[in-house]
Amino acid sequence: MIAVDLGSRTTKAVHLQRRGESLALCRYAMLDAPIFEKTLSVDLLTEHLKTVSQALDARFKSVSLTVSVSDALVRHVEMPRLPVEDMRTVLKLNSRNYLQQDLANYVFDCHVLAGRNGAKGPEAARALAGGAKQRVLVAGAKKQLVDDYSEGAKAAGMSAECIVPGLISPVNAFELAMPDVFSRETVALVDVGFRCSSICIVQEGELMLCRVVGMGGDRMTSALSEAMSISYAEAEGIKVGMASEVQPALDSVLVPLGRELRASIDFFEHQQDLPVGRVFIAGGSARSESILQSLQNELVIECRTWNPTSFMEIALPPQQTAELDQVAPQLGVAVGAALAAL
Repeated sequence: MIAVDLGSRTTKAVHLQRRGESLALCRYAMLDAPIFEKTLSVDLLTEHLKTVSQALDARFKSVSLTVSVSDALVRHVEMPRLPVEDMRTVLKLNSRNYLQQDLANYVFDCHVLAGRNGAKGPEAARALAGGAKQRVLVAGAKKQLVDDYSEGAKAAGMSAECIVPGLISPVNAFELAMPDVFSRETVALVDVGFRCSSICIVQEGELMLCRVVGMGGDRMTSALSEAMSISYAEAEGIKVGMASEVQPALDSVLVPLGRELRASIDFFEHQQDLPVGRVFIAGGSARSESILQSLQNELVIECRTWNPTSFMEIALPPQQTAELDQVAPQLGVAVGAALAAL
């Protein structure tokens, strides 16, 4: 399975292969994302996917693609106890009632959340007979975008087996990378992207909250570039390699980012009366210990990075094996997208 995380600045892709009961990471690629004004055209996507496939040296044609946090809607919704296909139809016909928005020409998918204390046996049967509602994770995107992704993949000689919201993909990878933490603790997963950052809170194996914050690595780099009167490219290298030496400039972004993330955690803790024990951070900025420390100071919770490839057999070429520890924090979305399709 090939999975492609179509980022705003960098495309991250992985080639995973099932080997008996385990999964093998056969190749990864990090490429400059296509440049476009408003929407990614089918032709541009097709050419980009061909380049990705060549970089991965993959002969398999199944591909899983991610939809960016700005293009996909992800919500927790209370819905009637209906088959998933019927729930999709209900959302299509009456999105305002459940999502508080008129979302014409959207396609939806639903995942029923069993809940840690969900009803079972006779109790569940009575609830169903009584028309009780259930908690559902709803994902949606514009139909045109989904059609374009499918058409672009087909023109590149691939089959789009799965189109996944990038927002929730890290949760899939984290479940296998750190199964004990995932199933037993209450943690926050933060992905610091290029333009936006996301936070997902998982409580004993259940996704409880997901939010998007409009601040990411691009704003950190731009702040450094302006403060130090250097080029954007120079600032990008300094951000990770010498972050502690330019901390005041970085703090102009890290402090408000930390406050926004803290607000999401506070909301969850107030609603559930349960503390978030740890924060696991991914994305390019997670490579900097200084940035991790700054976010920890702001969140007042232990922050650490994690490796989304740790549960896999490593079958990479020697050079990629040597570089994996450095790039792994950026591969969580792609790995999670692959797992959604496997």
